Amino acid sequence: MDAVTLSVIKADVGSYVGHSQVHPDLLAAAKKLLARQKLIEDYHVTNCGDDLELILTHREGVDSPEIHNIAWDVFMHCTEVAKSLKLYGAGQDMLADSFAGNVRGMGPGVAEMEIVPRKSEPVIVFMADKTSPSAFSLPLYRIFADPFCSAGLILDPKLHDGFRFEVLDIEDGRRILLDTPEELYDVLALIGIVSRYLVKRVYRKDGEIAAAASTEKLSKIAGEYVGKDDPVAIVRCQSGFPAVGEVLEPFAFPHLVPGFMRGSHNGPLMPVAQPDAHPRRFDGPPRIIALGFQLNGSRLVGPVDLFDDPSFEGARRKANEIADYMRSHGPFQPHLLGVEDLEYTTLPKVLDRLHARFETLAASEKKGFSKKAKMPAATH
Repeated sequence: MDAVTLSVIKADVGSYVGHSQVHPDLLAAAKKLLARQKLIEDYHVTNCGDDLELILTHREGVDSPEIHNIAWDVFMHCTEVAKSLKLYGAGQDMLADSFAGNVRGMGPGVAEMEIVPRKSEPVIVFMADKTSPSAFSLPLYRIFADPFCSAGLILDPKLHDGFRFEVLDIEDGRRILLDTPEELYDVLALIGIVSRYLVKRVYRKDGEIAAAASTEKLSKIAGEYVGKDDPVAIVRCQSGFPAVGEVLEPFAFPHLVPGFMRGSHNGPLMPVAQPDAHPRRFDGPPRIIALGFQLNGSRLVGPVDLFDDPSFEGARRKANEIADYMRSHGPFQPHLLGVEDLEYTTLPKVLDRLHARFETLAASEKKGFSKKAKMPAATH
């Protein structure tokens, strides 16, 4: 069977009311444009919160300029629709005036994989709102490396050898491949530092791709806060990969993720059905949806709204309790993000304005203060 590429490309091109959800006219416009594209073999258009999500199948491979250009044109057209409706943040994620061959680094988020479909190919597309790409690091670790979550790592001979993680260092622009379970502690030592290290892809030991996530950071692209990154991910399931239930299990725990109001606060990631993906309380709590598809060649059979399930009610209830607790901190950490994550907000301007009013401490008063710790330099 020929290879098929599954591309999930998203952008915030305008929303109503405020940063709440995508207007139906934008969804309709995107569907109409994609229906005309001969290179697109199948598609599904949806939204998670204020993000317009394009789920595409085609034969052009990963990072195809033609496919990315189609997505860019869809987002640009929908931006014009948003402007005509006076929607909020119209074109927010479109950080360039014209297409430059690839939407990576231009604002939209992208997760893609090229596969030769198995006899039966179930996949889950995850889409999140009001959070950052690091939101997927803990769930992907638990799906592919934690037997307390994925029993198949113990019980299924096809999974027992473990998986290979591709981890990005977004500060220095590097990547590393680490095997689990052999290098499990090394994986955790990195991805636990969520502001710097992100899981980009997961592979089987034979090289077959298992999962891919978007890792675009809008603030680093634009040089200022222009909205949260709202990542997407694709995970393959069953027959040599974790089962659907194992892939969903990590989201029964609403772990803390950066995002929430103004992208500047920690809050719980709440798994919801797609119609409930409209964050409103303090622009949150951060939401995630999961749409399941069966690939029939290049055709998308589905979707099934996988978090539309009462078994996740406990996670939603706990997420609300955590949100209550975190919100009670107001503008204090740990609800507020660390300084390094606030460098693209107004905080630097506040510090600049107050800089001249700071007074240097006397030498006797400085005693007891340690020098600022630095990250050890990498050795090769």
